[in-house]
Amino acid sequence: MKTILKKVVVTILTFEAKILLRRTKPKIVAVIGSVGKTSVKDAIYAVLKNHEFARKSEKSYNSEIGVPLSVLGLQNAWSNPFQWLKNIIDGLIIALFPGKYPHVLVLEMGVDRPGDMAALAAWIQPDVVVLTRLPEIPVHVEYFDSPEAVIAEKLTMVDALKVDGVLIYNQDDQKVVEVAEGLRQNSIGYSRYSLSPFTGSADKIVYENGRAIGFEFILTHGNETALMRVAGSLGVQHVYNYSAAAAVGSVFGISIDEAAVALRDHMPPAGRMRLIAGIKDSIIIDDTYNSSPVAVERSLQTLKELKGIGRRIAVLGDMLELGQYSIAEHERIGALAAKSTDLLLTIGVRARGIAKGALENGMSEIGILQYDDAGQAGEELQNMIKAGDVILVKGSQSIRAERVVEEIMLEPEQAKELLVRQSPMWRSL
Repeated sequence: MKTILKKVVVTILTFEAKILLRRTKPKIVAVIGSVGKTSVKDAIYAVLKNHEFARKSEKSYNSEIGVPLSVLGLQNAWSNPFQWLKNIIDGLIIALFPGKYPHVLVLEMGVDRPGDMAALAAWIQPDVVVLTRLPEIPVHVEYFDSPEAVIAEKLTMVDALKVDGVLIYNQDDQKVVEVAEGLRQNSIGYSRYSLSPFTGSADKIVYENGRAIGFEFILTHGNETALMRVAGSLGVQHVYNYSAAAAVGSVFGISIDEAAVALRDHMPPAGRMRLIAGIKDSIIIDDTYNSSPVAVERSLQTLKELKGIGRRIAVLGDMLELGQYSIAEHERIGALAAKSTDLLLTIGVRARGIAKGALENGMSEIGILQYDDAGQAGEELQNMIKAGDVILVKGSQSIRAERVVEEIMLEPEQAKELLVRQSPMWRSL
């Protein structure tokens, strides 16, 4: 019954969203890919908002229900049937009497099951598509016949790109490059490793009094250069996220200097490599929003590159929805953890493979601890932390790794402001 009701609600809200788009004709920026969609979407909005009347998808509203909600400007009602009824009524009023509607929509679009992106592409024709990355083993592959099937599903939104539209693409990902090369529309690349229209270089972690406080790099576009600064977050993913945002800005006539100024005040989303003060003068790298092999690989590399610190501690939870690739990918991540951490805590049944991979690649057994519950892991970690330690915390959404962060952060009363999944609905689960 719930499935039927959900389909009815999705159908009605999608119909209303279609009417609204036909009446208002906004420019649509669609953000797709397997890595970094929410961070890129937020960075794009930060660049556009002072130049255009823009709206972005809230949080990670990227599904068959989230996208129409974003178009209509409505909130997720979760399990409240009366709120869903109100959403339907409000959606109809907005569709028929839109008033002052945004000129630009920045919409994140994701794939969980076969047909998800095709369903969105059936009614959305983007003016700009931003394609972030297509890793060898994408998340959600468990529900598809192969990794290639996941990629093909995601690319249906590229097929929907308007004839005069623009593809903004990651030039360091060969699969993404092949998509751009086969496209008849204009395309603009961004890169960290090779010359491209938007090239990030000289990236580095920024320190103050010996402690990491952020990240910066030089962005080059033609004869222009700008220093891009990221406060309170780490990782080379910011080179890609901010370069993509600047590239989108260029489509709307925004210079990279203007983009740099806008992004200087931008704080990356919660749970995405955010720096948080920990107990006992430690530092937490909070990367708890979600997890996938390519994302964990990047996070561990950042942990490894940190200088002038105490121990490197990684708390890694299950990476879900990897299907037949799950065992091998967890063990591969364990091998990487063995080379980049002094102490490893794993959370979940699948993450035991991370522990196994670390042990088989030279990490001492006394430096590996395994847990089934995030709360317990956090409580016991409190007693292990020493001054100067840096703790990376990451896991798939259902692992609730943010509970580890809450246990070891210096000011847990700030959890609702700093951590992911802090709504009453999430905290009740």
